[in-house]
Amino acid sequence: MHGVASCQRRRRAAGRHRRRARAIHRLAHNGPVNDRAPAASADSVSAFSALLTDEGRALLDEVRDIDPAQELTVATRLRREHPAALVSAAIGQARLRQRAAAKFGAADAGRMFFTPNGVEQSTRASVATYRAGRFADLGVRSVADLCSGIGGDAIALARAGISVLAVDRDPLTCAVARANAETLGLGGLIEVREADVTEVDTGSYDAVFVDPARRGGRGRVFDPEAYSPPLSWAVGAARTAPRAALKIAPGIPHETIPADAEAEWISDHGDVKEAVLWFGTEPGTVRATLLPGPRSLTGRGLPDPAVRPVGRYLYEPDGAVIRAHLVAEVAEDVGGGLIDETIAYVTADELRPTPYAAAYDITDQLPFNVKRLKALLRERGVGILTVKKRGSAVEPEELRRKVRPQGPNSATVFLTRVAGAPTMLVGHPAATG
Repeated sequence: MHGVASCQRRRRAAGRHRRRARAIHRLAHNGPVNDRAPAASADSVSAFSALLTDEGRALLDEVRDIDPAQELTVATRLRREHPAALVSAAIGQARLRQRAAAKFGAADAGRMFFTPNGVEQSTRASVATYRAGRFADLGVRSVADLCSGIGGDAIALARAGISVLAVDRDPLTCAVARANAETLGLGGLIEVREADVTEVDTGSYDAVFVDPARRGGRGRVFDPEAYSPPLSWAVGAARTAPRAALKIAPGIPHETIPADAEAEWISDHGDVKEAVLWFGTEPGTVRATLLPGPRSLTGRGLPDPAVRPVGRYLYEPDGAVIRAHLVAEVAEDVGGGLIDETIAYVTADELRPTPYAAAYDITDQLPFNVKRLKALLRERGVGILTVKKRGSAVEPEELRRKVRPQGPNSATVFLTRVAGAPTMLVGHPAATG
């Protein structure tokens, strides 16, 4: 539970799928390290500690499934028997646990403790579990988890049998991380230390994991040197360890990736979650990993695919494949080409199922014309319409309102460009069974 999990830059032109020659940038340190938000006050730590008492835990059980619409009524009743601050803290924690269930699952989220930043910036449990498995497969038995947040990654590492030093500079964050380790029965494997990560000696650990904060006072931070700590510092720390992983935003420019790093983009159920720079593994390798699975596509150094006419099938590569610039690998695997040199849609005449792209059977190709599309959908009795777009300024909801689909059938329309021309492709998911 470290930096922001889904911070993305504006996408590059999608036709640039091949990994470019990379220069090693010597990035300057941009000032004092601040690996978390401003330090919590002693009062906030004290208020949290009250939740760990018997009274606090009893209150947490009582408000576990509280309906947001009933919060005021429930709070008023509970304040007759408990301190107002404790009631507020318990209800706030219940609200955070409900939000965290999507990332951690209801069972863990219902027992863990969170801060608002911790829920927002945490690593999804499925991703943390996958990464911990990679560390374990590499023979790692101890990890220094720097900028550890409230302990999401440390928990996954400990569950993989790895001992963890979890370091964060914020007192409240450390208190929450410590409580989570104890609550989940992992206190024997997780040591939580309140410290500046730049001052921690990691020499005795098999590996280093760094997840710099990627949010500032004005929101998300896109410049890697504005991470806290900066990417250049994290890379330096990684190079001192036998193994290391640095969590970064998936929109990081490929040219800023160090030549001695392996770069991996990870998606979960089709949603790109993060990129990771691995050190001590396979320098120069680029891969896209899809969860659940995991399934990993490794770059083969292919040139950009050729542009060709739209065939019967359209392949929509997973977002991690696109971010990793591995669309060419998908095109080669399915025997296809691009519909446009700047659009990451692959077309082919044969159906070759691949886990790295969703396949669609294309029935119609139209120049962009709302009236023609509306007439076609009415003729086909389409009332369930999925609208996808890539390379089009038209918003899916806007198109849906204009065509007003009606009928028992379903279809998918792609708003895109074909050889530079605005185009609508109509079809449906291909039967791959």
